[in-house]
Amino acid sequence: MLFGGLVSITFRKLTPREIVGWVAQSGLTGIEWGGDVHVPHGDLAQARQVAQMTADAGLTVAAYGSYYRAGANEAAGLAFGRVLETAVVLAAPTVRVWAGDRGSAEADAGQRAAVVADLRRIADLAGAAGVTVSLEFHRGTLTDTNESAARLLAEAAHPNLRAYWQPPVAAAPAYCLAGLRALLSALTNIHAFHWLAAAPAAAVERRPLAEGAALWRSYLAEAAATGRDHYLLIEFVRDETPAQFLADAQTLKAWLRL
Repeated sequence: MLFGGLVSITFRKLTPREIVGWVAQSGLTGIEWGGDVHVPHGDLAQARQVAQMTADAGLTVAAYGSYYRAGANEAAGLAFGRVLETAVVLAAPTVRVWAGDRGSAEADAGQRAAVVADLRRIADLAGAAGVTVSLEFHRGTLTDTNESAARLLAEAAHPNLRAYWQPPVAAAPAYCLAGLRALLSALTNIHAFHWLAAAPAAAVERRPLAEGAALWRSYLAEAAATGRDHYLLIEFVRDETPAQFLADAQTLKAWLRL
């Protein structure tokens, strides 16, 4: 089944309590809490408080957006154990991570192998705690193309390693659908937005989600076909306003028939 929610870092300047209030008002049901602002890595008191706040509002913690970079952060001082401990206290079912610190065209074989090895390691650790690890489908990492993302999952070949998906900016609809289909067997959640750009590296214009209806209905049909539960999480909105979030939430609810 498909559920709707919000990525908390959409509103980095708002407090967790304010975010809970807006999501509750929207009628969506889940929140992916960010590890950079709202639930910092290792702040277990904050994680416990946010988990309770979310539950008290009748909402679900959909994920922990950790921003941990596999193959890079452990050596730089961010221990995945601290990330995982926070996710467990937060009651997050999955930890979202990034696949390295460079794009697939820039990474050499050794750097790619280091990311794969770290993904296996953290997937083992998370699995022992009853939590999955989900790669974000994101530029500047080894999931920046359809081919590289699918290859990375195959290289890691870990049953506790999953994947998010989001439409690459300025990519053709057929390419977007092909990328989603390639990840369906490992899919956890989807980041939902409608952005326009003349080219992948061009400036992005954030638009109301409703303007992407034709594209998003095809994406949702693919996700629904897995027969598993997935969250469609609104990430960033035009002008970064709660009013636009509420409008986008109504659009998403209509698509999901909530």
